[in-house]
Amino acid sequence: MASLSDIKRPVAAEMRDFESYFRRTLQSDIPFFHVILSNFIRRKGKQMRPLLVFLTARLNGTVNETTFIAATFIELLHTATLVHDDVVDDASERRGLPSINVLYNSKIAVLVGDYLLAQGMLISVEKQRFDMLGIVSDAVREIVKGELVQLQKTRKLDIREEDYFRIIRMKTAALISACTACGASSVTEDRETIARMKELGENIGVAFQIKDDLLDYTGNGLTGKREGNDIKEKKITLPLIHALREAGPLERRHILRLLRNRKKGRSEIRRVIEFVRKHRGLEYAELKMKEYSDRAIRILDDYPDSETKSALIEFVIFSTLRGK
Repeated sequence: MASLSDIKRPVAAEMRDFESYFRRTLQSDIPFFHVILSNFIRRKGKQMRPLLVFLTARLNGTVNETTFIAATFIELLHTATLVHDDVVDDASERRGLPSINVLYNSKIAVLVGDYLLAQGMLISVEKQRFDMLGIVSDAVREIVKGELVQLQKTRKLDIREEDYFRIIRMKTAALISACTACGASSVTEDRETIARMKELGENIGVAFQIKDDLLDYTGNGLTGKREGNDIKEKKITLPLIHALREAGPLERRHILRLLRNRKKGRSEIRRVIEFVRKHRGLEYAELKMKEYSDRAIRILDDYPDSETKSALIEFVIFSTLRGK
């Protein structure tokens, strides 16, 4: 498997320039706000979403200023959703450091998230990229809808496989498909190409989320995913859905009772993990993940061989093998 630095190679110069471009969008004339944003940006992640914007742009044309606008808009939206997610989930950490809602409070965190989202929208309006505004606004709507559906289903613990895929398409794949659609939109007006890149992003996003859910059963310090966190929060993901479907009624009721318990200890979490392993929930989820990653790679088959195409294929593989 290629490393992330290998995948970045075709757009390494653009990714370096993006750093300073993005920082300029976060400048504020309010000192307190500037301190908060500077503190948050120092803990930047792998920047996989801007990377996806630049790679899909390069695959379909020549990277230009509009591509930088697209990558910035996406990164602002992604950062805003992380800040808001920490408030919704009452999370105390983000990438191993205290979250904004812990460092300050939830009110400030919500305002910071709102500011980041508004800043992204303003950039697209100022540059008159209303096509990107439409793509990203649609993604925001889907993310919010997905969060609401998940909260409703989690409360009742009645998530079926079709519910699961609907939720992750809205919550995760919507943003990834916005990356690929905006990247293509920055270099071409061809609707068919943009739609094909959006489909690429949706398949990557679904595979990426299934992998994230699998990590809840294996844990991995490198990814920051802790074993059993989804179980603790009563999130029913694909491995558990399959195991519940395969189990007998008595065992299924017992596991659901464990999940409903608000104060689950390590022993209860281990019992759920063992239940999922017993009924081959991990293997089932792995197969589904591969289906979606294979679909993404098949979309790229239509393109001639190039360094950028190879990097995108490696991006798909990296998304599904991280943590191994």
